[in-house]
Amino acid sequence: MADFDEILETQSDFDAGDREWLHLLVADWQVVADLSFADLLLVIQRDDGKYVIAEQCRPSTVMTLRSDDAVGKEVPDDVVSEIKTAMASNSVFHSTTLRKVDKATVCNVYAPVRCGNKVLGLVVRETNMSTRESNGRYESESINAGKQLYSMITQGQFPYHDAMMSQRHNARVSDGFIVLNADGIVRYAAPNAISCFRRLGTLAQMEGHYLSEIGTQLLHPSDPVPETLPLVLSGKAAVDCELAANNSIVSMRSLPLYDTNKRVGAIVLCRDVTELRRREQELQTKDATISEIHHRVKNNLQTVSALLRLQARKTKNEEVKQELKEAQRRVQTIATVHEGLSQTVDEIVDYDAVISNLLKMSVDLATMKDQHIHIRYVGKFGMMPAQDATPLSLVLTELITNAVEHGFEGRMEGNITISVGRSGNNLNVVVEDDGSGLATEENNGMARSSGSGLGTQIINTFVTNDFGGTVRWEDRRGGGTRVVLDMKLRAAQDDDDEY
Repeated sequence: MADFDEILETQSDFDAGDREWLHLLVADWQVVADLSFADLLLVIQRDDGKYVIAEQCRPSTVMTLRSDDAVGKEVPDDVVSEIKTAMASNSVFHSTTLRKVDKATVCNVYAPVRCGNKVLGLVVRETNMSTRESNGRYESESINAGKQLYSMITQGQFPYHDAMMSQRHNARVSDGFIVLNADGIVRYAAPNAISCFRRLGTLAQMEGHYLSEIGTQLLHPSDPVPETLPLVLSGKAAVDCELAANNSIVSMRSLPLYDTNKRVGAIVLCRDVTELRRREQELQTKDATISEIHHRVKNNLQTVSALLRLQARKTKNEEVKQELKEAQRRVQTIATVHEGLSQTVDEIVDYDAVISNLLKMSVDLATMKDQHIHIRYVGKFGMMPAQDATPLSLVLTELITNAVEHGFEGRMEGNITISVGRSGNNLNVVVEDDGSGLATEENNGMARSSGSGLGTQIINTFVTNDFGGTVRWEDRRGGGTRVVLDMKLRAAQDDDDEY
């Protein structure tokens, strides 16, 4: 099935501006469908002359007429003549016949989509006639408002050219709407909209009063006034804002209504977002707390690292001094991971940035004076949870330290390549060096493949126990050592267990 962009590509007459206008239309036409209690279809003409349904919108305020997906389908032959007539019309075109969609009797209305001097297609409004049999005032006001927005499509007035949306507004017609006249006086307020303003502290009748006066009376002299609040309350521009009062928050969006080039009123959508914003605030507080914890852990670990460094300087036993330096390096590795976690609101880190700094630090600590070891990366680790990042960092820093200290002992230059392959939860890491190789290192007492060294034991323990993986030590073709790690990320394993 073709998607919206693919269908638009079938019309060679559309330029980038035309496609953007149609994208703006379908991004905002849900409000028209909801107010009108009707399904909407966007019909365009392909280069082969056929008319095709490019997009559809189901109303959330009434049962849809179309349970199937109509996108990509050609329009029936019996409505092609109406579509051709509607495309040539300068205003909304009403069908002269009623159609059957399943068991429903449907009236089609067509609005040419105008952008500048070009007609890009039609928005077909499919109305189930049974929904018009017994309408109260709520339904009548909603339908009339929807008709006004719908007719604005034919004049190129909807979607709005200069809409200023903060992207936080998520009110729907069912959340509550207010209809204003051209002067900003409330002509009708839906029950849910009245409830929103009651929670803000409004006790007076809304109909017949200026919405701007009702809204501003809720504010205290010291309260900050959102920049767009006057425009929303007067309905003079397509903007949104939030009004906070009486420990409640209401999100509002204004949709000006135009007749030709004159503004004749507005629709103001309202939604009580008090609980939503409270939860967002709680999440922000939680994220800040977690970040602060990681920051403090990092500071504490750096203190421990500094103490180990001081102790190493004081001891006269070279073997003890070396062991203290190794312990300091391992503590610093964990501290660096927590530093990365303290800079994000999530419990995940950009592991490529973290490990790059860690391994550079490991090389600097392990190399001798005038020794130059170069590290090259192939592939990416991606984002990684802290649960996996800490043990994996210890594994990699141990491998790099071992390679520098034993593989390049007595050599002034060397190269280490880290190749990463990640597929979902599975992680494959290959660490290669062009050093002296396994045989020489084992003769020097390293015996890494047998796990006799502490560094080797750390690597085997974390890979096997934490990641359920394997470690293979091999001779590198061309000389040197090749270590292959096959692992499954531990956090990912926990996620799998939940399903």
